[in-house]
Formats: sequence, structure tokens, C-alpha cells
Amino acid sequence: MLTPLGRLDKYAASENVFNRQMVARSLLDTLREVCDDERDCIAVLERISRLADDSEPTVRAELMEQVPHIALFCQENRPSIPYAFSKYLLPIVVRYLADQNNQVRKTSQAALLALLEQELIERFDVETKVCPVLIELTAPDSNDDVKTEAVAIMCKMAPMVGKDITERLILPRFCEMCCDCRMFHVRKVCAANFGDICSVVGQQATEEMLLPRFFQLCSDNVWGVRKACAECFMAVSCATCQEIRRTKLSALFINLISDPSRWVRQAAFQSLGPFISTFANPSSSGQYFKEESKSSEDTSVEDKNRIRDQEVPEDVQIRPEDVSSDPSISNSSVKLENMVEEHAETSRKSPGEISVPMDSSLLCTLSSESHQEAASNENDKKPANYKSTLRPEGGTSSPDSALLDQELYNSFHFWRTPLPEIDLDIELEQGSGNILSPERPEETPEVTIPGSSNITMATRKELEEMIENLEPHIDDPDVKAQVDVLSAALRASSLDAREEASDAEKRSDGQDALGANELPNCKTTHDASVPLISDAVENMDSALRYIHNDSDLSTNSSFSPDEERRSKVQDVVPQALLDQYLSMTDPSRAQTVDTEIAKHCAYSLPGVALTLGRQNWHCLRETYETLASDMQWKVRRTLAFSIHELAVILGDQLTAADLVPIFNGFLKDLDEVRIGVLKHLHDFLKLLHIDKRREYLYQLQEFLVTDNSRNWRFRAELAEQLILLLELYSPRDVYDYLRPIALNLCADKVSSVRWISYKLVSEMVKKLHVATPPTFGVDLINELVENFGRCPKWSGRQAFVFVCQTVIEDDCLPMDQFAVHLMPHLLTLANDRVPNVRVLLAKTLRQTLLEKEYFLTSASCHQEAVEQTIMALQMDRDSDVKYFASIHPANTKISEDAMSTASSTY
Repeated sequence: MLTPLGRLDKYAASENVFNRQMVARSLLDTLREVCDDERDCIAVLERISRLADDSEPTVRAELMEQVPHIALFCQENRPSIPYAFSKYLLPIVVRYLADQNNQVRKTSQAALLALLEQELIERFDVETKVCPVLIELTAPDSNDDVKTEAVAIMCKMAPMVGKDITERLILPRFCEMCCDCRMFHVRKVCAANFGDICSVVGQQATEEMLLPRFFQLCSDNVWGVRKACAECFMAVSCATCQEIRRTKLSALFINLISDPSRWVRQAAFQSLGPFISTFANPSSSGQYFKEESKSSEDTSVEDKNRIRDQEVPEDVQIRPEDVSSDPSISNSSVKLENMVEEHAETSRKSPGEISVPMDSSLLCTLSSESHQEAASNENDKKPANYKSTLRPEGGTSSPDSALLDQELYNSFHFWRTPLPEIDLDIELEQGSGNILSPERPEETPEVTIPGSSNITMATRKELEEMIENLEPHIDDPDVKAQVDVLSAALRASSLDAREEASDAEKRSDGQDALGANELPNCKTTHDASVPLISDAVENMDSALRYIHNDSDLSTNSSFSPDEERRSKVQDVVPQALLDQYLSMTDPSRAQTVDTEIAKHCAYSLPGVALTLGRQNWHCLRETYETLASDMQWKVRRTLAFSIHELAVILGDQLTAADLVPIFNGFLKDLDEVRIGVLKHLHDFLKLLHIDKRREYLYQLQEFLVTDNSRNWRFRAELAEQLILLLELYSPRDVYDYLRPIALNLCADKVSSVRWISYKLVSEMVKKLHVATPPTFGVDLINELVENFGRCPKWSGRQAFVFVCQTVIEDDCLPMDQFAVHLMPHLLTLANDRVPNVRVLLAKTLRQTLLEKEYFLTSASCHQEAVEQTIMALQMDRDSDVKYFASIHPANTKISEDAMSTASSTY
């Protein structure tokens, strides 16, 4: 009989290719046989080296497939065969990287990556044996295919070998390969792996060495290279600083989005959302939810995007008594849902708005409702020292301050119309020239002066058009208030323009304090306090937007396209990127870019929303509503699966206003969309106010109805969610609304649904038992006994045993209560005429009930009843019943027994 080495030698020298393949395949087994003898192990490894010179490619490929397994064996037995891998195996792997046969090269590349991933190659060997060979294979005179594959290996191994080796040995050659003018395949591989290299070498090397190459690749004349750049853009962006990301990468990405090739544009739009997400700042994402404890208007002056879970800083204070100083403000019913940043952006361009930009360009403007909320919240926090101060650049005197207080809080300023951008009269322009910025004369029409001088900037014809547009909706009290103000403005417009201009000039000193923020060259000191109530002088642009859009009124003539564009302005990400993202819902994009572009937009929307922050939700609201009503159910399904995440980002107020209506629409959608809502039903409902949450109790029953009755997974998911929903509702709500659904699911046709429903009912019993009053729990138990314990169908009686088993296992009832309410009815099933019911009863009593300490130590009548029932089951005429009633619980568990519950009862 041949020894293992003799057998190896015999077949390795065979002329039959299949014999030599078998030798390569059996090398690991041979090593295990001779592992006790170090010499024999070395002899086998030497024969591996000879086998590596085989002329048949299939033999070499088979050998290379076994190398990772042999290397692992050598690592585990390293004391007996030290350095075996480095000396015998690694040279073979490296040599095969340049093999003439494609299959051999592929297997060697896979083997090398597997060895690196398992850390079987020493760092020294990587530097001295692997990297030099790869660098040589990527030389200009190397074979084209080998060069392309070597570049790919270098890129894939970079994350495994670490930053140091990558920077010293791989990065220089990688940069050269990015500029390979002869082969676009090499440049394409470099572009496809560019993000991995950037993430390994870090920010400094990326910005200094890699970004110039990346710019070249993004403008490559081969569209496949540009497409690869678009696909890895997010990874590259993550490795750069915010400034480069904003100034350079954004413009570069815009070029890719407008690329002549449709495939490049398609890849760019797919990466647009992820690229925008790289602009996210954890400190500005506002990851708190309940806004009762943190007003959305409390914004730190030092970062206009930062919303912290803390009180308003001292430089942003409110005088509570100013909140209700004017009845027209305190009684206002207009609900402007705009966040701080929305007002900040619109105040820069919307005429007629009063706000104060701080050193970080923070602009605080609030709706009338927001003033009241902020005042009430802040009054609780700082009732003593809440003051409102304003320090414009030049300062103000006390009479001017008094004038400011008098004119700041009146209904005319609050309700005044947005002033149209018209050319100023020469005389008026000269009269107010002392307060206009010489640097930005184009913003002159936006300068507003409180008082009647504002009115002279609008012609009588334009005011009449505004009133005419609002008259169809005069029944709305908010619209009526606007019409009254505009009518007064119309009457005031007949005043002499020169008189108004001179009056404005006289009061220019006093107006500096009020209008400082409207002047382009206005600056305020960092410690200047922002009077939030002064922002009650809201721009009518926001008010009208609420009335026309949110109230479903159709008058839009008050808005120009430019004003609508301004409503979507923010400064978290470059506006051009956001505009491109918002355009993904344009139907023309589906024709010119990608038919599923809307799905990609929906997929990345939560990330974009988190990046912009809830204060900029107004930029995405229209896009989200468009996606929610998209014709493709895949788009709506994507939104349905992420709506709970978006609710966390937006907070409870915006969720109730904007997401709840869409959520309700998804509830009535196709099953493919409803399942997304259902899978996260608990996650979404727990974010709602208790009153709003209770409204969905009436709709839970609708989930039992599906488009396809065979869709049992839908009902199984409903049962899973109902278990989680138990904690969100009161015992009465659980009993009135969830109980009927749970009992219905317990009688489902599909066993998987019933299994989950038993758990649901047991948890319901547990919740109702500890509730006050306990009658809900007793009534539920009685209903279980009546509907299932005494059910004429055997499957119902079997379900009752299952429920009792779950109640015992999960300790849903104290054992003394179980013995009183459920056990007597359970024991009566020992005489059931169906063996399957008795089998399950025997399992439950022997393997579940008798393991409880209450029945082990108690000498009560309950224990006697259980023992008598078990004795009766041990004498049952059915062999399976006798088996499970006789066996000791320690010997067999349900999940391990050949005749388990599932197999014996279904």
C-alpha cells in the first residue's frame, strides 16, 4: 500500500491530466495525513512547487484554488512548519498573476485577495514580494490585459494593506495609471476604484495627489470612464474637506449631470442624493424630535444651520410682554409652518421683510403662531431677564428706540403685501439714497421703510390686481384681513410721493435700527441680541404661499417664478445641486436620463432631508408630495419604507402637517406599497401625538384585507406590528380595537400567521391582566375559552392549547391566576376526540407546565389535577399521545423532537 507521499508522487507524474488535477485537489488532505511529521509536510510543500510548473492550465488553476485552504492549514500548524507559506506558496501566487492563461490569472487574483482578507500574508511579504510584482505588471510595456488586472488588484488590496503601504507603494503608480493615455480600460478601472483609494489614503493625500487626477478622469473622452467617476463620487467627496466639496466637487458634479452621454447622466443622478448627503453636519441635522422641549426657532447665532437641544442663547432673547402687545398679532390664525432657515433665505430676496442678519448670516423670522409658542416656551425658561435689544452698526438713540417699539408691532406691518419689484422714481431714489448700498444697487427695490412710504413703491394698478386675485377667497378670514390691508394701502398710495420721500428722509436715522437687515451693507456685532418678536413683520410672500398652497386655493398670480425659486433656497448644500435633485421628478428626466430616476430620487430623499435639516424641509416638501403621487408603485413603495425615518428627521410638527396625509394615502395604496408602511407601522405611530395615534385604531382592521388573499406574509407582518403597538395604546383601546384583529389572526388559514398571533394574544393577556380595572383581562380570557377552547373545530381547540402554552412560557400570567382562569379548560381537552389536540396537550403539560416551580413545589388541588390528566394521557389509545405524556421533559424538547409540534399537528 502506498504512503501518502508515494501516492502523491505516483499521480503527480502521470501523463493523464485528470490524475494531476486530482493530485492538486487532494493536497490539503495529504497535508493533514502527514501533519505530525515536519519533514513529510515540507516534502508535500516541495511537490506543490513542482506541480506549479505543470504545463496544463487546468492543473495550475486547480492548484491555485487550493492555495488559500493550504495556507490556512499552514497558519494553524505554524509551529511545526514555520514560514511554509512565505517560502513555498506565496511565490506561486505572485507568479501566476502574470500567467498567460486567463483562468489561471483569475484564480490567482482571487487567491491573493482571499489571503490578504484573512491576513495570512505577512506585512513584510506584502511590501517585498507582492507590491513590487504588481508595480512591475503595471509598467508601460506590460501586457494590456495583465496591466488592467494588476491595477484592479492594487485598488482592491489597498483597504486590506492599510494607509502606509498604499501611500508609499501603490499611490504613485495609481496616479500614473489614471493618466494612461493608451488604454481607457486602465483609466476606467482607476475611476471605478477611485473612492476606495481615497478612503484609504485620507484627506491630505486625496486633495494633494488624487483630486487633480480625478478631475482629469471626469473629463475623459471615453464615457465609460466618466460614468465610473460619477458612480464613486460620494466616496471621493467623503475624503475631502467641506470647502473643496462645496467649491470644486460641486461644479465638477454639475458637469457630469449635464454630460452628453445618457449613461453618464444616469449614473450621476443616481449618485446625486448620496453626494448631497456628504454635506451633512451632525451638529446641524437637528436630531431631536419632540419640539415641545426645544422650540424650532431656538437657533444658535454662531451657526445658522445648527439646531441644538439647549435653550436660546443669551444673544437671542424675547420679551414676553411684547408678544401680545398687539391684538392683531396674538389673535392671528394664519399658520406659517416655515422653519428658521426658510425665513432666512427668503428674507434675503423677498421685499418687505424685516430680519436681522448676525455675523454668521443668521436671520430669525417667525410666523405669528411661532412667536406665541416661542414666547410661551421661553417665558417658562427665563421669565426674569428676557429682554429684546437691537444693535445696528451705528447704534440708535433712545427716541429712535421708542419709535421702533411703536411702529414695530402693528397689524399693518404684519399683514402688508409683498412689494413688487418696480423701478423707483428718480426723486424717491435720490431722497432715500443715504440708506441704500452703493455696492448692490439692484437690491434697491427691496429696501423697505415702515410707514406709508412703503406703499408708494407699488402702483395703484398692481394693488388693484392683488385685491382682485384675493377677492374670490374673501370668505377666508385670513384672506379678508389681507384684502383690508391692501385696500388701505390702495388709499394711501394716492399720497404725494415727494411728501413721503421727504418724510422717509427725516426718519432715516430711526429706521436704521429697524431696516438694518434689509440693507446689503448692514452688519451687526456678534453680541447683538435678536428681537424675535420684531420678526412679526412677516413677508406676505410666506403668508400667501400658505394660503394658496396649503389651503388648496388656486390663486397663484401673486407669485412670480423667481419668487417660487427663492422659496427653495438654502445654504447647506450648493443650490445648483439641490436644483438638480429637485428636477429628478420632472417627467422629461425619465425620457432623457432614466425611466427609474424618480425611484432613485425617492430612495435618497431621507438622506437629503437629513442633510438639509428640518429648517429647510420647505425645499423638499413639493418634491416629496410629487413622488408620493408618482404613477410608478415602486417609487411610492420606496417612500413608504422610509417614511418613518423621515418623520424622525422632521419632528412631530412637520410630520403631522406634511407626512401624515401622505401616510394615510399609502394605507389605501397597493399591497406592494402598504407593506412598506406596515413594516414600520409602530415606528411611525410612536412619533405621533396620542390623539392623532388613536385615529389609526379604526384603520388597523383594513390591513386584514389584501389584494391577494394568498399574501399571508402581509397578515404575519400585521401580527408582528400589533405586538409592538400594544405599548402605544391604553388597555381599553387594546381591548376594543386590537383584540378582534388578534383573534381573527389566530384563526388564519396559514400556520405561520397563527404562530405569531398566539404570541400576540399572550402579550395582550399580559397587558390587560395588569391593567386597571382587570376586567379587560378576564373578559379576554373568557373569550379565548369560548371561541377557541370550546370551538367545534379541532383547529380552534388546538389554537387554544397553543395560546396557553405561550402564556406559560412567557409568564404572561401568574401561575396561580393561570390555574384559576385557563387550566381547568385546558385539562378538559384530555378527552378531545382528535389525537392532534391531545398530542399538543401532552407536550404542553409535560414539557411546559410541569417545569414551572409553582407546580413542582405546590401540593394544591391544581397539581393533583395536572398529574391525573397526565396519567390519563399516558394510557391514551394513540401512541403519539402516550409517547409525549410519558417522556421526561429533560429528555426531549419540542424543537428537537422528530415529532415536533409543527410536524405532528399540521
